[in-house]
Amino acid sequence: MSALPVSAVRVKVPGSTANLGSGFDALGMALSLYDTVSAQVGDGPEGSASVQVEGQGAGSVPTDGRHLVARVIRETLAELGFAAPALRLHCENSIPHARGLGSSAAAIVAGVAAAFGLAGIDLRDKENTERALHLAAAREGHADNAAASLLGGFVVAWQENGRFRAVRMRPHADVSPVAFVPQVESATDATRGLLPERVPHADAAFAAGRAALAVHAVTSAPELLLDATDDRLHQDYREAAWPETVALVRRLREAGVAAAVSGAGPTVLALPAGGELPADIAPNGFQVLRLPVDDEGVRIVEQS
Repeated sequence: MSALPVSAVRVKVPGSTANLGSGFDALGMALSLYDTVSAQVGDGPEGSASVQVEGQGAGSVPTDGRHLVARVIRETLAELGFAAPALRLHCENSIPHARGLGSSAAAIVAGVAAAFGLAGIDLRDKENTERALHLAAAREGHADNAAASLLGGFVVAWQENGRFRAVRMRPHADVSPVAFVPQVESATDATRGLLPERVPHADAAFAAGRAALAVHAVTSAPELLLDATDDRLHQDYREAAWPETVALVRRLREAGVAAAVSGAGPTVLALPAGGELPADIAPNGFQVLRLPVDDEGVRIVEQS
């Protein structure tokens, strides 16, 4: 395998929201909430890692080669034909873990981007971007969060012949995401296990129409977001796990605010008209974060 041409890289990656109600495993949007990862070639056994973590996850995630970003860098470098050196990582995390804001996808995208940076490969090249997306999405089995963190903006993701793909679009200027983030954590695998293997044909048809409408609403007609974010595929099935989350979604929608469970929850995503929330919405137990759409996606901010 080849030696790395770059010895240090720093990447910044946004969090994301997925599904947007109707677009289960297909729609995603990057949010202005960031993790920053600095990766430097160090001394030590090949493939080893020393990790410092600040912010979200500090004290609870591994600080050696088991760390998710370290594992992804190592595996991506192997895919690119490079031996993985010993690494020193410094992670500054602002994306809450296990809250439905794409923290794991962001870590994976950060690892893929850092590996491309260390390998001296231009991530902005279209072919390289497509390869990076597949490498990132293949770890989660769906590309909505990973595509949003990688590309920025609003994305539609899908899988074709075993390859993960996505297109990026620019949201309308009036799309103003607000996240209601609870203290309780979630596990995507656990909440996904609550979903039925089959749904009624009428619900599938409803979802197809609303997901198509969501693409139009997010990009061109935000006044249609309330209808566009309506869902019959996943949110009600997850109510047993997150009753407070689903109850808040319903309260917001009854007040005329487009709202949905963010990813697998328990965060609630709201897309209020003009960014203004009803005065009588007082979500006890939820932190309210106004998170504009991130338009850039992952970026290499330093390289040497």
